[in-house]
Amino acid sequence: MSSYYPRTKDLTRTRKSLTESPPSSPSPTDKNYRHDRLSRYDSSGESATDKPMGRTSSYTRRETRLAALNRQEQDSTAKDYKKMYAEALHENERLKSRLHDSKQELVKIRSQLEKVTQVPPQQKTRHERISERSTVLESEKREKQALEKRVSDMEDEIKILTELKSDNQRLKDENGALIRVISKLSK
Repeated sequence: MSSYYPRTKDLTRTRKSLTESPPSSPSPTDKNYRHDRLSRYDSSGESATDKPMGRTSSYTRRETRLAALNRQEQDSTAKDYKKMYAEALHENERLKSRLHDSKQELVKIRSQLEKVTQVPPQQKTRHERISERSTVLESEKREKQALEKRVSDMEDEIKILTELKSDNQRLKDENGALIRVISKLSK
């Protein structure tokens, strides 16, 4: 019985360490360490190296089961990414269609608003027509003043240009006279 007790103690320690390990995937070195420790003992607590070859079948079944689980896990994560990508694309298309519909609705509402705000000339009151006329007259006055100012500025520029042309001609004449005087003096 005393030889059985230490094996059970090791087995319970191993089970505790497995159940107390965090649910997240441990690092590869932790997996290898735990795997090596577990592979030394089977469920009876005997060392795997001390057993005959027939008893290792439970170990190999366990290993194949773990390998299959890992493959399923990897496949499911790959599928999950594909599924998530497909869902994201679908959601994106749905949102684009909603945006397009909203833009169309906005255009319709704007056109309706413009139609409502435009009042036909027959329905306008006398006061509105007078205020429109006065507004038009004021804007015409401002335009007329702006044009008059522009015309006067252009007339001033024309005067300056004619003065500059006459000055330019006078300087050309003086330059010609000086050239003649210099050429006579140099002879």
